[in-house]
Amino acid sequence: MGRKVTLATCSLNQWALDFEGNLTRILKSIEIAKQKGAKYRLGPELEICGYGCADHFYESDTLLHCFQVLKSLLESPLTQDIICDVGMPVMHHNVRYNCRVIFLNKKILLIRPKMLLANYGNNREFRWFSPWSRPRHVEEYFLPRMIQDVTGQTTVPFGDGVLSTKDTCLGSEICAELWNPRSPHVDMGLDGIEIFTNSSASYHELRKADHRVNLVKSATTKSGGIYLFANQKGCDGDRLYYDGCAMIAINGDIVARGAQFSLKDVEVVSATLDLEDVRSYRGERCHPHMHKPYQRIKTDFSLSDCDDRCLPTHQPVEWIFHTPEEEISLGPACWLWDYLRRSGQAGFLLPLSGGVDSSSTACIVYSMCVQICRAVKDGNSQVLEDVQRVVSDSSYRPEDPRELCGRLFTTCYMASENSSVDTRNRAKDLAAQIGSNHLNINIDMAVKGMLGIFSMVTGKWPQFRANGGSARENLALQNVQARIRMILAYLFAQLCLWAQGKPGGLLVLGSANVDESLTGYFTKYDCSSADINPIGGVSKMDLKCFLQYCVKRFQLTALISILDAPPTAELEPLTDGKIVQTDEADMGMTYSELSVIGRLRKISKCGPYSMFCKLIHSWKETFSPSQVATKVKHFFRMYSINRHKMTTVTPSYHAENYSPDDNRFDLRPFLYNTQWAWQFRCIDNEVSRSTEQCDFIRFEMP
Repeated sequence: MGRKVTLATCSLNQWALDFEGNLTRILKSIEIAKQKGAKYRLGPELEICGYGCADHFYESDTLLHCFQVLKSLLESPLTQDIICDVGMPVMHHNVRYNCRVIFLNKKILLIRPKMLLANYGNNREFRWFSPWSRPRHVEEYFLPRMIQDVTGQTTVPFGDGVLSTKDTCLGSEICAELWNPRSPHVDMGLDGIEIFTNSSASYHELRKADHRVNLVKSATTKSGGIYLFANQKGCDGDRLYYDGCAMIAINGDIVARGAQFSLKDVEVVSATLDLEDVRSYRGERCHPHMHKPYQRIKTDFSLSDCDDRCLPTHQPVEWIFHTPEEEISLGPACWLWDYLRRSGQAGFLLPLSGGVDSSSTACIVYSMCVQICRAVKDGNSQVLEDVQRVVSDSSYRPEDPRELCGRLFTTCYMASENSSVDTRNRAKDLAAQIGSNHLNINIDMAVKGMLGIFSMVTGKWPQFRANGGSARENLALQNVQARIRMILAYLFAQLCLWAQGKPGGLLVLGSANVDESLTGYFTKYDCSSADINPIGGVSKMDLKCFLQYCVKRFQLTALISILDAPPTAELEPLTDGKIVQTDEADMGMTYSELSVIGRLRKISKCGPYSMFCKLIHSWKETFSPSQVATKVKHFFRMYSINRHKMTTVTPSYHAENYSPDDNRFDLRPFLYNTQWAWQFRCIDNEVSRSTEQCDFIRFEMP
């Protein structure tokens, strides 16, 4: 009997409810796994239907189509002589479960339901599924007739069992079970299971990859074993980007890994490993335990060959993690490409103001073009086919990112009488360096037309504060400029290519960062209202670091002056041609302060009082307790007054775990009592106590 096994895991760019495409990608991954000599293939979580089906999981159609795809998989010649492990929802006793279906040679060996569901962050699995609550229990599942006709089986095992081959034993985990403090792999390892598998739909967040890798390494460091991690990749249909990172580990070492960001729809990672290495590792670490043993589902199949003495095994590899700046360059760019090619549109349009935010969005689009050209150069036929379809040219072959950017990307500077020459030039210079099709548009005529309509009806003509107007007039005049920019952006997005005699339309890109969303520092339905926003989950501080990275990585020297300029909306009159309005002055706090407050609000789950109590210590070198109280109160007033804006905010790439995205991630009211009377009184009492304590200390000092 041999002892070396070749195993395969994968990352697939699945799409919710795209059953045809999902089936094709699953079969392709199985074909590649067999070509690599693998006897077992693991796929991502819910790969047959796509992870992001949301309330479509309630529909009987979704379950039906999943079984139809499973039938096609069972019948395919590609799935013969390899154990296939696929993910799909299954209803058992009228209860929906998130399951793994493991089959071999037209026979289903085991259906393993998920036991520990993900119900945090963007995950709402308890809404659609129930956890399997009977550890180590297996019962009969009656197969649908369409599957019975293929397998000849009436029932199959369903539950928390493990698979026993002639030479080893495999046990399944599903996504969040790896993150849980009571991960199943612990007990499985103590019961002699040697190979653990994890099918995931783990989405990207900045600075998250190392946590995932460390968990996989830790799972086999404690008691040995082989661990396979599969993950979804790409845009599944909403704000999330799944970043791949399929990997294989043994005894605490990563021996094979896939890319974190890639335009490949199918990526298969395989490794040949020696089971005796697991047994030797466990020899002095594992002891008999008294728990109820797992029910082993026996199969007459071997993962190893009899004569494998000359078969080399994989050795540990070093995992080089991307910096946050690289992650911003790669993740949102891949997400944009998936969205563009799957939406059927012909490119993007961005209102480019010459500031940090819109410039960051422009740089992400340019990074997307860089990745497309590299993928085509590396022989990715799917990317080439997609880009030819997007640009409506079957003979086109992208080679230069700047040239491709000119085909896919239109930028426009929308000037008003309040715009400066400096911002106009900064936008123009950046557009020239990335190669976008750049337009200069003056909106003054449209603004005066809107105000003229108002004046005809009311007999009043509002004035800016600088010209003697009230605060209400000043705000209304700013908002009308911002909203006209949104209307013009959509007009040009729909008709720009038509005017050039080209087919298709453009997707409008937004460019509001996560910190501005926290305070609502944007006009509702202004040019931050767009089709999608690649930076809506990224902080201002990270965006500045990202632009510095782009200066070096892409030689975009125009960004230097953009980084040096103070952030401004340019919605109020200039003074001697110079900007007098700045974002941080308008918000009443700096972006770095907002970043800290945002993390305390969401990640640390602080209300006004507990946030104040934390900040008086962390900011004690900079602000007095009363100054901290003022900042905290100001933030919560702004947050609660403007919270309604988040109900209509542009769908944004999820990148930051303090995102205020109202759709799925940050579920809070949008009508508040903005006085926060009780909470602010608690803060005031604490400030008084702090002041009295300081006075007492000063009085006692000699």
